[in-house]
Amino acid sequence: MAESRGVVSVVILAAGEGKRFRSAKPKVLHEMCGLPMLGHVVRASEGLKPAKIAVVIGRGAEAVDRFLKDFARKPVVTALQPEQLGTADATRIGEEALGKGTGTVLVMPGDTPLLSVETLRKLVSYHRKRRAAATVLTAQLANPKGYGRIVRDSVGGVQKIVEETDATLIEKRIAEVNTAVWVFDRALLRSAISPIERQNAQRELYLTDIVEVLVMKGETVEAYQAEDAAEISGVNSRSQLAAAASVMRDRIAERHMAAGVTIVDPSQTYIDATVRIGRDTTIHPLTFLSGQTVIGNDCEVGPSTRVVSSKIADGARVQFSVLDHAVVGAGANVGPYAYLRPGATLGEGAKAGTFVEIKKSRVGKGSKVPHLSYIGDAEIGTGVNVGAGTITCNYDGENKHKTIIENDAFIGSDTMLIAPVRIGTGAFTGAGSAIAKDVPPGALGVERSEQNNIKGWASNKRKKGKRGGGTSK
Repeated sequence: MAESRGVVSVVILAAGEGKRFRSAKPKVLHEMCGLPMLGHVVRASEGLKPAKIAVVIGRGAEAVDRFLKDFARKPVVTALQPEQLGTADATRIGEEALGKGTGTVLVMPGDTPLLSVETLRKLVSYHRKRRAAATVLTAQLANPKGYGRIVRDSVGGVQKIVEETDATLIEKRIAEVNTAVWVFDRALLRSAISPIERQNAQRELYLTDIVEVLVMKGETVEAYQAEDAAEISGVNSRSQLAAAASVMRDRIAERHMAAGVTIVDPSQTYIDATVRIGRDTTIHPLTFLSGQTVIGNDCEVGPSTRVVSSKIADGARVQFSVLDHAVVGAGANVGPYAYLRPGATLGEGAKAGTFVEIKKSRVGKGSKVPHLSYIGDAEIGTGVNVGAGTITCNYDGENKHKTIIENDAFIGSDTMLIAPVRIGTGAFTGAGSAIAKDVPPGALGVERSEQNNIKGWASNKRKKGKRGGGTSK
């Protein structure tokens, strides 16, 4: 009889080759809604607050190990499966990596990113209540092709699990399938995994064969059926990754809408699992929110907007624009067709308008860059107005230089600010000026050549055109 209580440990099987991905990248590191597949699995398992997590790695072991060191909330143990001998071999390697101990161990694949922590909790709870040696998570599928079938005895007990390639025609009609997610009593797992042999079509050590080993020992093997069959979907190709991502996006959208966010059309909105959004914010269609993006309350984002790891404060508006590692202050306005590059910061009530690009610059409270401007490596104070067509000439071919515009300055249209340069508090620049020298506070900086008007030029040009046989258009 298995123990009903004990510390939970986790083994994640992530050594698969993923041949159908046709990729140089390990299969479990392919991203879905902002995280690698393995990241979703680790986060779900961390929800159980396990004593230890062991991840079995194989192809691309170094890359997977680096990812886990940066991503896992608590250190995980990695164990190498040098040769792909099957799931039983991988489970044995993972269990040994956990070190000495007893209690309950959860074993799950690293390519099932839709598994939720709620389902895992219910599975562990069911296993403990039934005091089983092993409990397998199962699902009922309308089309079970490709999955191992759950074969039960006359009273409904789990008798064995048969893989698709080894199943008879009758067994292939079974709709209840193995999800490759298990809970074991660690001591019984350890003793039952050794007798498993490669007596199957694939010549691999199947973890599913442990059912018959345990049953022959007189132990109880239980099955807990997942409430949502979509959760158990394994991802073995890029098309399956896209299908799983679609399910995940629906979940993410539902979660945000339940928390008070309006998503106008969830089917045309793409939100990563890592994004946070405040109440009463509206997200319009064709908006892509990714990375560590944080959006405050009562904002309006989109349509046709991409936001990457940026912060948008309460009441801000962003439309038809791209934000990449940028900060938008409360009540600020961005777009349409603005590009805020890394290091761009808009203060409270500031504006970056139509066809404005801002890079590594701070625009102060209430300041406006309304249209057709490039602002790079600049510090703009409060209450500044930057006229259309203004450019900070920050690069001399070798080095970047800074432009400083102090509070309440007014930059005339089509001004070139040739850095390094400072525009003083309340100063003005004349439209069409190339400002290469500092403008003192309250002064007007103008740089223009004298205008010459040539009388009769237009009529003379037309006469010459006629003599030449006309003008081309």
